[in-house]
Amino acid sequence: MPPVAPAPEPDPSPRTEPRPDPAPIAPPSPAPEPVLRLPEDREGPVRAALLLPLSGANAGLGRDLLDAAQLALFDAAPARFELAPRDTGGTPEGAREAVESALQGGAHIILGPLFGTSVRAAAGAARARGVPIVAFSTDRAVAGDGVYLLGIMPDQQVDRAIAFAARRGLGRFAALVPAGAYGDTVLDALERAGGRHGGAVVRIVRYAPQAGEWREPVLRLAAPGAPPFDAVFIPQGGPALRRIAPLLAYHDIDPGEVRFIGTSLWEEPDLGREPSLVGGWFAAPSPAGSAAFLARFAATYGRRPPRIATLAYDAVALATALAGAPGGADFSPAALADPSGFAGVDGVFRFRPDGIAERGLAVVEVEADGLRVVDPAPRTFERLTN
Repeated sequence: MPPVAPAPEPDPSPRTEPRPDPAPIAPPSPAPEPVLRLPEDREGPVRAALLLPLSGANAGLGRDLLDAAQLALFDAAPARFELAPRDTGGTPEGAREAVESALQGGAHIILGPLFGTSVRAAAGAARARGVPIVAFSTDRAVAGDGVYLLGIMPDQQVDRAIAFAARRGLGRFAALVPAGAYGDTVLDALERAGGRHGGAVVRIVRYAPQAGEWREPVLRLAAPGAPPFDAVFIPQGGPALRRIAPLLAYHDIDPGEVRFIGTSLWEEPDLGREPSLVGGWFAAPSPAGSAAFLARFAATYGRRPPRIATLAYDAVALATALAGAPGGADFSPAALADPSGFAGVDGVFRFRPDGIAERGLAVVEVEADGLRVVDPAPRTFERLTN
């Protein structure tokens, strides 16, 4: 059974003609002379290897992703499709051994690994054999030349949220950003997005997240005489976000006057229990699709998976769709980078030439009793490219 695209939220924006529904994950048209294509008369199986940390410190996470992958296998796999899990141990050395084992076993496509260092370690052997990798990392440095990243990139989230804020009349942004590589990525994206959409980042405060001390950076952000701003960007989630937000409100950064904006790290159904976050915006895949998947996972396995489990489901669904391409399995660059893209649990996506997944994201508002989509995710790539 082919995977079903998540039901889209209604789009309140006016339009002159209806927008077509997205296709579910499905094989694109056959490409001429693909790099890797099984002959039509081949009797053997189509093999995909799934590289995950099934032992070591991240074994629990690896097991969750494996179980999500098995749901996709049950839903969508053609008769000749085989999925072969390989344990990376969560290390680059383990990933290198796992990909060698997978290639020796005849894998036609590699799904995973999870971490950027592991992707880098696995990429060389896969490239030498002409076998593509669809990994779950957000480390764009490892993408390209046969490596495709399904991870939901922070810069796309930032740009989507800032574009929406700019359309709502917000143009002066402050940022409370963690020190480190993630903070650097987000801040660079914020400054570029601000300029692209007619705004500016007028105040930046960095902090050490491991210190667990939020009052001092909040005081710096709220210092008298600082340039005024009408939104503050907080790319933080979990307990830290729930501590930062009320401190901002306490120190006169009123969420009734200054809009709080975040990333998909805010995607927590009960986030509105913190009153200062009510009314905040963030960009993420449409919650409807992921919520249905997470509920199904919990009903099947008796536990709630991490949010990233959707990537494993979509990776396997993508592989099974390409395995069922007309005329034979097609994992060529042309097939993987089909400009029409695919629709999965996390909405529409397509791979750019650099191997990064371009995604259609929604803008979500935090409400006291849940999350509400205020600007729906596009259902096709027409709205992203026009």
